[in-house]
Amino acid sequence: MALLLAAPWAQAAKKKPRVKPLAERIEAVLAEPDIARGHWGIEVVSLDTGRTLYARNAGQLFVPASNVKLLVTAAALELIGPDFRHRTTVETASAPDRYGRIAGDVLLVGRGDPNLSGRTLPYNLRTERALPPVRVLEDLADQVAARGVKVIEGGVIADDTYFAFERYGEGWAQDDLSRPWGAPVSALTLNDNVIFVNVLPADRAGERAFVSLDPFAGDFELDNRVITTASGSGPRNINVQRAPGASQIVLWGSIALDDPGYSEALALDDPAEFAARIFRRLLERRGIAIYGKARAQHLDPAAPTTFRIEATDTAGGGTFSQPAPAAAPLPLVLARHESEPLVEDLRVINKVSQNLHAELTLRLLGREKGTSGTVEAGLEALRAFLTRIGIAPGEYDIYDGSGLSRKNLVTPRALVRLLRYVSGQNWFPLYESTLPVAGVDGSLANRFELSLARAGVRAKTGSLGHVNALSGYAQTAAGERVAFAILANNHILSRSRAEQVIDRIVEVIVEERTRSKRK
Repeated sequence: MALLLAAPWAQAAKKKPRVKPLAERIEAVLAEPDIARGHWGIEVVSLDTGRTLYARNAGQLFVPASNVKLLVTAAALELIGPDFRHRTTVETASAPDRYGRIAGDVLLVGRGDPNLSGRTLPYNLRTERALPPVRVLEDLADQVAARGVKVIEGGVIADDTYFAFERYGEGWAQDDLSRPWGAPVSALTLNDNVIFVNVLPADRAGERAFVSLDPFAGDFELDNRVITTASGSGPRNINVQRAPGASQIVLWGSIALDDPGYSEALALDDPAEFAARIFRRLLERRGIAIYGKARAQHLDPAAPTTFRIEATDTAGGGTFSQPAPAAAPLPLVLARHESEPLVEDLRVINKVSQNLHAELTLRLLGREKGTSGTVEAGLEALRAFLTRIGIAPGEYDIYDGSGLSRKNLVTPRALVRLLRYVSGQNWFPLYESTLPVAGVDGSLANRFELSLARAGVRAKTGSLGHVNALSGYAQTAAGERVAFAILANNHILSRSRAEQVIDRIVEVIVEERTRSKRK
């Protein structure tokens, strides 16, 4: 009789599926041959209990790509604060006389504002450029004209000495330098230090397309070989090339008569010099005669920066520090622009992975919390921050602020330790708000759209050739909050395939229905 009663129970037990442990399910994802060839580093830690839920090569060093931005933006929020504002000013050594004449030069002084552009802030789901790219310089020129300036006997100088003249990061690839993601760094950054090359079809098939530059400063030579083809003749085929340092832009290919148009961004070589030429032209449009030339003023990274003077802000009150020789006359501020709070730009950095803005933030760390506005001073401030929160020097080796350098290294464990530290700070909601939301915005807008992870994962992406990464926060089906880091190096997967694998690992984490117990 006992055997008869036990039989149905035994059959029911067999039908109940076994819930596989988290580690077993993640390992199954990584077991496929094309995936297993790569080098994978993963750590998942409960924010509720502190327990490590899964780890694979968590103490080994990986190229993190844009996951470096997690470190830099966290340091900026803690050390500089979310409310910091950049100031851009127009200055002169002496006030205009009663005839509106300025005896010397006029300086356009940049102090690291990343958003002297047409970008709309606050960031809302995606980057928008609804305004003219030189709108801020237009406003500054209006302020100068309103001060009664009629003649500038000197030149227009764009001063970016707030940061040292270090345009590119160590370990950046040469073929990145003419692209928007490799744009040069300057304390006077205009339109993300790029120009837009716009292409429209001609009026008739067989003619060359219309090509324009925005903003235009008259210093580029266009070699336009793009031919307009008949309506419905197929997708456009346009190639744009400018070698680093070259003034010639070459375009070739075809565009159909009914094509709405095409735009591509190309990086500038000397952003401050470009800004000087633009600003000189804007002043002239307002009837101001300028006798001198437009040029840039840079700061050698090896130059001492101990001498500073204060610019008297006659336009809006207050003073601003600026490197200068000790005997220089006290400058006057004719016009000023103040940025949005720093946290608004940190959202841009992490949401869309904006490299240039991350590099500016690294230099700002050096300028505000280190010894100077140099890359090394910024890295020193970053290293001090990481050491203080318990990340040992051997767990990372960072060379830039954006993650574009292939010399950068970090362990998954270090990234998770950072995420855990941040989760306990009073500014954590601000930091979390800078991260892309799965299936909603930023670089995760088109990922996890039909997944349980949608809107429940906030994480920073990273991508270079043979490198993919995703690190951030998630909540499991059991209601447990976790921090995770997933780094893939040395793989030959396509970018979409690598992202699919990473997304599947995150989904496995989110699907976890067993809560860990506190140690």
